[in-house]
Amino acid sequence: MIYPLVVMTIGIVLVIGMIMWLRINAFIALITAAMVVSLLSPEVNPATGERTLSSSAISRVADAFGTACGSIAIVIALAAVIGACMMDSGAADRVVRGFMALLGEKRAPWALMGSGYVLAIPVFFDTVFYLLVPLARSFQRRTGGAYLKCILAITAGGAITHTLVPPTPGPLTMAANLGVDLGRMILVGALVALPASIVGLFIAGLLDRWLNIPMRQIAGHPEPEPLADDELPGLMVSLLPVLLPVALIAVHTLASTFADSEQLARADQRAAALGVTVEQQVRQRIDDVRAAGGDLSRGDALKQVKADALGDSAEPPGTWTRATAFTQIIGNPNLALLISAAIALAVYVRQRKPSKDDVAKLIESSLMSGGLIILITAAGSAFGAMLRVAQVGDAIRELFGGQSSGLAMLFLGFGISALLKVAQGSSTAAMIIASGMMPGLLTGVDLPFDIVYLATAIGSGAMVGSWMNDSGFWIFAKMGGLTEREALCTWTPLLAALGVVSMTVTVILATLLPLV
Repeated sequence: MIYPLVVMTIGIVLVIGMIMWLRINAFIALITAAMVVSLLSPEVNPATGERTLSSSAISRVADAFGTACGSIAIVIALAAVIGACMMDSGAADRVVRGFMALLGEKRAPWALMGSGYVLAIPVFFDTVFYLLVPLARSFQRRTGGAYLKCILAITAGGAITHTLVPPTPGPLTMAANLGVDLGRMILVGALVALPASIVGLFIAGLLDRWLNIPMRQIAGHPEPEPLADDELPGLMVSLLPVLLPVALIAVHTLASTFADSEQLARADQRAAALGVTVEQQVRQRIDDVRAAGGDLSRGDALKQVKADALGDSAEPPGTWTRATAFTQIIGNPNLALLISAAIALAVYVRQRKPSKDDVAKLIESSLMSGGLIILITAAGSAFGAMLRVAQVGDAIRELFGGQSSGLAMLFLGFGISALLKVAQGSSTAAMIIASGMMPGLLTGVDLPFDIVYLATAIGSGAMVGSWMNDSGFWIFAKMGGLTEREALCTWTPLLAALGVVSMTVTVILATLLPLV
């Protein structure tokens, strides 16, 4: 099983080499690597073992790319519109001032961390940092201290949710690649991110005391004049584009969880009538499929058992099962984000009174930036799918002697993501590639916890090892007025700490709250 590892190495070297050394756009690099890996993954004649070039080598790349677009494109495009509208309407600024008013000026680092934590869910980290740095500089001018702590607090709040909470592209694509319910990804991602951001704030305070880096004037970036409070929208309407889709998706997740319990109770009753247990039925289905040369996960087998129980029962479906027929519509991420985008756009129109041309330009520019992200994330998913075609998962499992525990899978996902992050710099690319590889590694592995924890482990690894090949590093350094050495001494260890703490929380939750 050495050949699949060689193919994987060729693919990863292509991605890293084209992005880092040739400076080629990540979309071109990822789609090229996907095609090369697919071409190097020939069909094998089971009778003779002879390898032949697959006639569908290129078309299956396009199919995987299209499948990924179907999962993520609408959500990413709408999130880009929401972010642009929140910035231009002043809603993002109002959220920050709301935190400052709630916590007080003496707790400005906490306010900035909280603002970054909330705003980086629908708005990209780069934009959040641009927005909040002037507030950190204003705080330093008024109080004369803790400037470094403030900009690191922004990083602690913004970087963690950008990496763990959809609809930002990395966690959104991880959820699609791993088959994670999006509502569960949002809730668990936010839960894992919160203690990490708090620990990050304390680390920011330590770094501020140890290094004592002063605030410096940034050439070419004059200090913007803040808008008056009466020029900004209200706090609740400003928060609505962020909170509403989270609430709608969470409602469906909760309804699905309760419906799942109802269906499991039906399955228990049916199993008892047959003189077996649900677990025995699940195991029998898995064994039957594997005996026929296929593969069936425990989760899919359990779904089949519950569906059979529901179909055989003479009783009507339970309350929660009926409720999911409604919640799966309003809680669909595409509809939830569309409603949120309409609200964000309405706030922008009411606050700024733009012309129709201005509205069209705002939407067009946001969709153009979102379009590039869609291309990159879908190409990354296609690359991951071709690695599965190359049977990389079987080869890596063989390196483990065929034995892979649930916790081993968590640390493997964390390690692969961290290595990719160090090598090529992009957290999003690291998450996309790692989450694309992991389903192949999970074949035949029954995780003792929900697969959402594998997603948060991969996201945690994508924060470890950020240095000069990461665009976030340079945004932090240049907009913060730090030298490269100062950024390496602050940004890099802070993000590493965020990743390690997130991974620790993931392991604890997977052990104590497995959600299965």
